[in-house]
Amino acid sequence: MAIYRFRVSFEDYDDIIREIDIKSNQTFEDLHYAIHKSTGYAPSQSSSFYVSNDQWLKGDEIAFLPSQRKVNAGIALMEKSKLSSFIDDPHQKFYYTYNFERPYDFHVELIKILLDDEKGKEYPSLFKSIGDAPKPASAGVPVAAAAPEGDDFDFLNDLEYAPEDADDLEEVDEVDDRAVAPADHEEEEEEDKDEFMDEFSDNEGYDKDDMHSKDDY
Repeated sequence: MAIYRFRVSFEDYDDIIREIDIKSNQTFEDLHYAIHKSTGYAPSQSSSFYVSNDQWLKGDEIAFLPSQRKVNAGIALMEKSKLSSFIDDPHQKFYYTYNFERPYDFHVELIKILLDDEKGKEYPSLFKSIGDAPKPASAGVPVAAAAPEGDDFDFLNDLEYAPEDADDLEEVDEVDDRAVAPADHEEEEEEDKDEFMDEFSDNEGYDKDDMHSKDDY
């Protein structure tokens, strides 16, 4: 029985590597479970292998726990798909996505074909492990809520206003009043100055007329 040796690496952490030996007549589901036995991730998450090329482009999909839409479309299932049925190249590549809700993407490459299995050895088998797998994203991490839209936004309630914050708000208002007061005073001075200049301008006009009257006289 031929043995496939696959190198499995994270797409975003290519220094974390697993090499797994698996029989050619075993399934993609067997490989799926073997990968996560080595990463420590829960294997019971919807995931898919994709037949790929040297550029890691996705081709035919082989799914684990697919959606009903994919099932209706006749997608290949991991538990029914033998590895040998999808190996066309001695360096065959598969793009692999684990857990579509909080995905990790992997590159899976066939790097060696062994003609005989080792007697008494259980497959799949972890041949090499380099680096620790990153911790999966936690479902308990809260997500910041978006600010509400429209006229229904209640400033105090939505900012979790508490009655004990009232003193702080009053102090802020007092500071604002003190900051605005000098500006108001300056505006009053400007208005008084303008009125004075207007009166002065009128007086100048009056004196000039008087001077002309005297000359005429």
